[in-house]
Amino acid sequence: MKKRVIGLKNYLAYGAGDFLGAGTTALTAVWLLYFYTNFCGLTPIEATFIFAAARVLDAVISPLMGYLTDNFGRTRLGKRFGRRKFFILLGIPLIFSYSVMWAPGMNYLYYLITYLFFDMVYTMVLVPYETLVPEMTDDFKQKTKFSGARISMAQLSAILAGFLPGILLNYFGKDNAISFFYASLVFSILCSFALCMVYLFTWERPNELKSNEALLAEQLAASLPFKESIRHLVIELLSTFKIKIFRQHLGMYLGGYIAQDVFNAVFTYYVIFVLLQEPTVASMLIGTMSITQFVAVLCMMPLCIKYGPAPAYRAVVTIFGISCLSYGVIWYYNLSHVHTLLVTISAIAGLGRGGINYVPWNIYTYISDVDEIITGKRREGIFAGVMTFTRKASQAGAVMLIGVCLQWSGFVSGQNQQPEQVSLTILFLLVIGTIFVLSLGFLISLKFKLNLTTHKILINEINNIKGIGSSSEKRISDEGKPVVEMLTGMPVSQLWGNNNIGYKNK
Repeated sequence: MKKRVIGLKNYLAYGAGDFLGAGTTALTAVWLLYFYTNFCGLTPIEATFIFAAARVLDAVISPLMGYLTDNFGRTRLGKRFGRRKFFILLGIPLIFSYSVMWAPGMNYLYYLITYLFFDMVYTMVLVPYETLVPEMTDDFKQKTKFSGARISMAQLSAILAGFLPGILLNYFGKDNAISFFYASLVFSILCSFALCMVYLFTWERPNELKSNEALLAEQLAASLPFKESIRHLVIELLSTFKIKIFRQHLGMYLGGYIAQDVFNAVFTYYVIFVLLQEPTVASMLIGTMSITQFVAVLCMMPLCIKYGPAPAYRAVVTIFGISCLSYGVIWYYNLSHVHTLLVTISAIAGLGRGGINYVPWNIYTYISDVDEIITGKRREGIFAGVMTFTRKASQAGAVMLIGVCLQWSGFVSGQNQQPEQVSLTILFLLVIGTIFVLSLGFLISLKFKLNLTTHKILINEINNIKGIGSSSEKRISDEGKPVVEMLTGMPVSQLWGNNNIGYKNK
């Protein structure tokens, strides 16, 4: 699919959209729990209940949004603005709800409602945004560049999220919560501008490039009554877990991201209550990580192309795991006063984290290609809905775990010093908890076989079935059969809709 020329402006514009996905997530993951417990008077349990409530809501919103964006193209608004891009356009003004979350001095109900509302806006934008790369191109290298642009811009936003709170805390005072409100306002403005760029310089797959099976599936979805539409949605969502490569991808994704969620949620507490440093030191170390994360992403693009996503993933998981262990060594040998050592370890941790951030989202752009040869349909929205829900559920679960553990260990909200058992709990979560989850992702990656060579064969076989590939017959070639069966985990005779995966019109 090369109907449009893809240039630097397209890569950068698409990548800018992850200022919302990564920038707000970085600020939230590192500082929101601290903001709630130290400036808003919430207990760890109360604060983490907010995240839990959002995940209950998201269990409905994310999958529904995935289904909606796949089928919105038949509506008047979808035809005019795009089935994906309409929701990106809608998010431009609504993104300022992020700043409303960070207003200090409000009550618990206020923080609950504002977080839930922003969470819905986040999902409404991120689910269609994540579908755009497979809409724009089928080329492995172009997808890798789009993923690289996205994660590179995400790391730039993470650098800002790392340093900005520390700068504002220095300016307004370390005990002034208004610093976090202004930090969130900066991100709201940047995200609004970025979404404008996404809307202007991205596009959706035209109908003439869709298979007949995909077009028939869209027509079928449009004709279903409401009750059957709900059944259709549920079946489509559950069917994603029947795709072997998607299960492997989720395992790697969760292994890397849950580990980072645990790390992010507890790192500020580690610096302040274990190492007994100021919040500005935590901000400086997080900013240092963010800088090297950006460098790592630039390195990961050629590495993923040359060696494949799975070997690259295992390398960066190992780097991050060693860094987490090093933070334990700093505590054990009482080296917290050696700031150069702290900065060095944080920089190395950033290299691992940047790679972990890049690889799963690079892999995601190819999942719908494997799914297409299995089902004959394009279901980017469904996969994006499942991915977004999984991402936010994992983050909330990690933060909830941290909150519960802190509460049980005797954490006292609003206090600058905590009991010794609190410090030990924080240290255990940072080191052992993070490394354990990373190990699970490492083991799963050993089974992942998609790379530049196997993906090229896959796309050629899809084109063969459509009658536009190198084969003169509309079928999978004998040469491509072993690779296709390896990637799909199914015999050729059961591919292209000849299976029970997805909704079937009985």
